[in-house]
Amino acid sequence: MKTPLSRREFISGSITLASVALAGCTHGRLGVNQPPTGRRFGISLAEWSYHNALFGKRMSHLDFPLVARRQHAIPAIELVNQFFMDKATDPAYLAEFKGRADGEGTRILLIMCDDEGELGDPDKARRQVAVNNHRKWADAAKFFGCHSIRVNAGTGDDGSFEEKQKRAADGLRQLTEYCAGLGLNCMVENHGGLASNGRWLVGLMKLVDHPRAGLLPDFGNWYDYDRYQGVTDMMPYAKAISAKSHDFDARGECMETDYHRMMKIVLGAGYRGHLGIEYEGEHRPEPEGVDLTKRLLERIHDESA
Repeated sequence: MKTPLSRREFISGSITLASVALAGCTHGRLGVNQPPTGRRFGISLAEWSYHNALFGKRMSHLDFPLVARRQHAIPAIELVNQFFMDKATDPAYLAEFKGRADGEGTRILLIMCDDEGELGDPDKARRQVAVNNHRKWADAAKFFGCHSIRVNAGTGDDGSFEEKQKRAADGLRQLTEYCAGLGLNCMVENHGGLASNGRWLVGLMKLVDHPRAGLLPDFGNWYDYDRYQGVTDMMPYAKAISAKSHDFDARGECMETDYHRMMKIVLGAGYRGHLGIEYEGEHRPEPEGVDLTKRLLERIHDESA
């Protein structure tokens, strides 16, 4: 059994960067979530775009930085903990992954954290376990030089709209304080249940009331809530953006989301960070879906400039 990394070892292996505020929003940390010089926004690749290949063992998590850079010419990536779930405290594995990313000139922006318990669990003891479970991912994110971790705001089934907000705020505040000690942001994504309600998410942010707490608007995952209104609601607290895509028409336009309308909301809010491509379609191969999303974002970037 390998010896887990200590917190000091994680911290010594990463670089502390200053935070930057734009248009009243804190969008990550200077040099990490800022776009390349001369661009209105950057483009990154979310690992979930290759979830079929990764779950199907046709691709290794260790290969992801190479695929992003060599196949798609994307120099920034967003990780999903599900693809290295048992490696969060494995120093050799994390060092190998970081070495591969560094070798490609690829920045690791954030880790999306799932399956570690509900931060708004009705049971206080289980809520605390969930907070503790997430800490190792914050340590790994620090080691990688990320600006944030992304978490879910699960609350269980019991309680009212407001009660669930308060529970989630309790767990999220605790975890955010831990992340803040590492110089990281702690973001909640619209990801199902009340967390796919923009009004609920805004209320959650107000209850947590911490500059390192933020939101990660996803163009999808809205269900019974209007996606354009939802992203509008979230933008004042956005520290990253997930550009979800499923299907494309013959012109290369996303069929389920009007990207042009959505990007007016994003840029109009003053956001100048990265847009994380998250292709989730079933009708095209994953590499093709990623490239179509990238071309659409690049076209919108050039039009907006």
